[in-house]
Amino acid sequence: KELLSFLDSSPTPFHAVESLKIRLLKAGFKELQEHEKWSIQPGLKYFVVRGGTSLAAWVQGIKPPSDSGFRLIGAHTDSPNLRIKPQPNLIQHGYHQLGVEVYGGALLSSWADRDLSLAGKVYVKSKSGKIKGHLLHHQEPLLRIPLLAIHLNRDVNEKGLILNAQNHLPPIYGLKTQNESKQGIHQLLSELLKVRKEDILSFELSLFDIQPASALGKNHEFVVSGRLDNLYSCYCALCALLMDSETESPQTRIAVCFDHEEIGSMTTQGARSSFVSSIFKRLNQIDSHSFERSCALSMMISADMAHAVHPNFSEKHEPQHFPQMNAGPVIKINAQGRYATSGISEALFDQICREREIPVQKFVNRTDLACGSTIGPFISGSLGVSTVDVGAAMLSMHSVREMGGTLDIDWLTQAFRGFYTRQDLE
Repeated sequence: KELLSFLDSSPTPFHAVESLKIRLLKAGFKELQEHEKWSIQPGLKYFVVRGGTSLAAWVQGIKPPSDSGFRLIGAHTDSPNLRIKPQPNLIQHGYHQLGVEVYGGALLSSWADRDLSLAGKVYVKSKSGKIKGHLLHHQEPLLRIPLLAIHLNRDVNEKGLILNAQNHLPPIYGLKTQNESKQGIHQLLSELLKVRKEDILSFELSLFDIQPASALGKNHEFVVSGRLDNLYSCYCALCALLMDSETESPQTRIAVCFDHEEIGSMTTQGARSSFVSSIFKRLNQIDSHSFERSCALSMMISADMAHAVHPNFSEKHEPQHFPQMNAGPVIKINAQGRYATSGISEALFDQICREREIPVQKFVNRTDLACGSTIGPFISGSLGVSTVDVGAAMLSMHSVREMGGTLDIDWLTQAFRGFYTRQDLE
């Protein structure tokens, strides 16, 4: 139920970070600002936010990181979706529509014929002249992308649905009337946020499916929701960090939830930015080599969802590797380095799971199919930190509504907890 609530309250990375902040503050974590000086004390709990969409939380170890290293779990807050264009206003054949841009590798057909709404952040000029960001989470049905009737597309079931991202995705949100005043996105946002439309300077807005997250199946064995990839991993990582946050450890335990993984991570808040390295350096203030020493003693779990075998498309999976939902964490391996797992990091995570009697699975792609990637290779390559790519098995990845296992929530959290609390990784 906590996961479902987190998913429903997090239609965008802005909202996901706000939800995580609330949990951290309740647990006694202190928020730091990147532009301020830090005074870090051993055993205390901290977090920092970058850009409103990426967050790092940690429990400082009682030993310096240069002597004990970091235990890092990295996940990401973003999911493939449809983003509103800067000048989106369209009127076509009497319909009010909004121009959208595809963010990440979205499964476009899944966005059609859904009750959609808007969420994100709107930047408004305040009375003092300063810019203020307003979170928007409009939970009422507002938008829809209607499919073309089968009578006008007779062979769609035989040849498949083809959607042109420019022409076929703009959602409808109203009908043009003869006597209406000037409409458009600024007017709409003005009404939703109760601000003057002239004061709206910019926005970062996404479409989302308003259907709430839920448990599904004859025994409620599945969780279905938008953004399971990868808020599921963010939730499990934070739970694991919080569970033992009052217990002292030599190592500094840290969870980082990055934005922009779905578009390559090369942004200010992404995994290829300075976010992790700057935190590591600020927590290493002993000598000129303490940062490098801490990295050599550290290990990372790159936490991202994994492909469960699809019963209707099993030929798309590697026949010796059929991960199942509710069968434990999945270690992801790729010979081309699309995942960061090495032989030793695989063995270490496998051993952690065995010690806690957690089932563990392995995944590789079919050799004749291209493999996706994660934040793992970026962090591992830039910091030189031993990394294992791990996730929970799921179906419908990158759909507007995805499907995972309910038992895997606890399996994955307990595995992460074992990683955080194990002091010796040799």
